[in-house]
Amino acid sequence: MQKELRQHFNDNFSQEKYAAYLQEIENLHPGKLEFRIAETPIFIPKDFTQKMLDACEDIVDILVQPGFKALTEKAIPIDAIEDGEKHHPEFIVFDFGICENSTGALEPQLIEMQGFPTLFAFQAFHTAISKLYAKVPNTYDAYLNGYTETTYLQLLQEIIVGDCNRENVILLEIYPEHQKTRIDFYCTEDVLGIKTVCLTKLIGEGNQLFYEADGKKIPVKKIYNRLIFDDLHQQNFTDKVIDITRPWDVEWIPHPNWFYRISKYTLPLIDNPYVPPTFYLKDLEETPADLENYVLKPLFSFAGMGVLIDVTKEDIIKITNPENWILQRKVKYADVIETPDQPAKAEIRLFYFWKKEWARPIAVHNLARLSKGKMIGTRYNKDKNWVGGTVAFFER
Repeated sequence: MQKELRQHFNDNFSQEKYAAYLQEIENLHPGKLEFRIAETPIFIPKDFTQKMLDACEDIVDILVQPGFKALTEKAIPIDAIEDGEKHHPEFIVFDFGICENSTGALEPQLIEMQGFPTLFAFQAFHTAISKLYAKVPNTYDAYLNGYTETTYLQLLQEIIVGDCNRENVILLEIYPEHQKTRIDFYCTEDVLGIKTVCLTKLIGEGNQLFYEADGKKIPVKKIYNRLIFDDLHQQNFTDKVIDITRPWDVEWIPHPNWFYRISKYTLPLIDNPYVPPTFYLKDLEETPADLENYVLKPLFSFAGMGVLIDVTKEDIIKITNPENWILQRKVKYADVIETPDQPAKAEIRLFYFWKKEWARPIAVHNLARLSKGKMIGTRYNKDKNWVGGTVAFFER
């Protein structure tokens, strides 16, 4: 997007430099990196960054309204955890595509949002390595609102651990050693000094939770939740597993209900030029005549699962649970990142953190993804280069 920086990076790129860069990332936790790292970061001009942040602030205005929970109550599954939900989530992420509007100008378009964590710890290490690799000038930074690597990680620690003993705080996931994002779990352990615990290893006694370490039962007081409950329902456990939906005496960070409240479910509530028009399928009185300009999405899928890009009336007729689907106006991703062969599309995920005493969340950092497929994601980019996870550096 910044032509001079892009040209300079591309002119100085070599496979040898890229291999060394990958090796540095691999060295963080050998054998734990299972997703592709792109060859290049993204350089974002001030005006584009401001458009994303302004859109996020408009969305936050909706989230902080007293009636927001009532508006999203139907998003919560009947078998969800009722106990312990706070007034707001500690983390929100906003995914913006770099798109072309009808005049051919570049603009951000919100693709998705989540009241759920992402690669927060890994991305701090990834950013530092990327900045040196790409020789990013000091006039660009991956952090937002004056945060630095040090203050960002300190804020992460304050939100997740706070004044609790580290041994009583866990990162919870299902079979974490098999998750594609597991490098972030290990980086989280490095940064916060907490344990990653599989759901199958939790022990329940009364309303208390425990895990075992070094032959001892350790009480769990806080759960940094990385468990997607849709995944939980699809598991066929061979061993007895506790019912995590019971009212355990723990603090959830964030509470699982926010995964549903702040999600694709929220998109139809937003009116902003950088948010594509979105409709609950159940509320559509008439199917749009130009269905080719829409995409059909299941409300609670993750990582692009179940999305229909080329929608037909037959697809809509087949849906037996329209309350769980949205129809969203398509956006046109721009072929914006020049690469040695074909240009790549890009998506930027902004990290918003929300401390207990704050009235609103604040933007602190990001990750980015490059794609040459129909959608952003690994399954659409197999056997392609200059695609995968990366970092956006914003012009100051």
